Amino acid sequence: MNAASEGAPQSALRAAGPVAQSLLEVSGVLAVGGAVIFAGVMLLLALAVRHRGGGRVNTRWWLLGGGLAFPTVVLSALFAHSEFHRPPWRPIPPPGALIVGVTGHMWWWEVRYRDPASGAEVVTANEIRIPVGRPVYFGLGSADVIHSFWVPSLGGKMDMLPGRVQHLLLQAGRPGTWRGQCAEYCGEQHARMALHVVAEEPAAFDAWLAGQARPAAAASRELERGREAFLAHRCNACHTVRGVSEQSRLGPDLTHVGSRLHLGAGTAPNDAAQLAAWVAHTQQLKPGARMPSSGERIGEADLQSIAAWLAQLK
Repeated sequence: MNAASEGAPQSALRAAGPVAQSLLEVSGVLAVGGAVIFAGVMLLLALAVRHRGGGRVNTRWWLLGGGLAFPTVVLSALFAHSEFHRPPWRPIPPPGALIVGVTGHMWWWEVRYRDPASGAEVVTANEIRIPVGRPVYFGLGSADVIHSFWVPSLGGKMDMLPGRVQHLLLQAGRPGTWRGQCAEYCGEQHARMALHVVAEEPAAFDAWLAGQARPAAAASRELERGREAFLAHRCNACHTVRGVSEQSRLGPDLTHVGSRLHLGAGTAPNDAAQLAAWVAHTQQLKPGARMPSSGERIGEADLQSIAAWLAQLK
């Protein structure tokens, strides 16, 4: 975990929802069961060493009991227990579930919602916001290679395959922020393909989603230069800012980029200074990313103006 992600746990041992809690319970049973079996084997080994040379042992019953009957009973019990606690796979969302589409790219996450008020599609990147206590039905796909969606504190992982939509049902039991990670090696910047899930109370989530559905707010006179520089340097060729530029799916949607916690899929914290550094030195911060470094192409004054304008897009 890098410095940009401090405070956002990424651990399957810190369950924050019913799916993760169920998986944690199964893991606990397996760990305790394995420890008991290991202790029993070590005890038998100690007894065998202690009584070495004390006479013949009827190995038939040991083989039948310890080698056949015992593993069969234990493995059957563990299988039944894990199946009982296995999160259900659902081909369709359950009633009342929030539907979120997530597409993996090299190396960032595209996240899509549907605004219930207008029906408009809401697009964001590298950060997922969900309401506490409500099931969330994820539709997972990939735009290039195999990725894997994994937020350990909320549940198990699911591979994301090109040309196919996978489904995963998760739920947050309390407000908080949890770090996720691509769990399938996908190239040079696989380690810097993080995402953060922010769980909020339902009213706060509804307000956030309504705000995300709106186009970018008009810039003040002080920040208008940043919007003009954004367009003049053709940043809109790859990035959409609704209400300012036409839609492009080459890079993340920046309509409300200032409201996100991190830049570059968890690479750096999000503020005006980090935005300027990211635009100027992308390849130094995340070598191999599809975005080129623009420090030499964009002058310092325009760079600072663009960063200030983007930072206020909330």
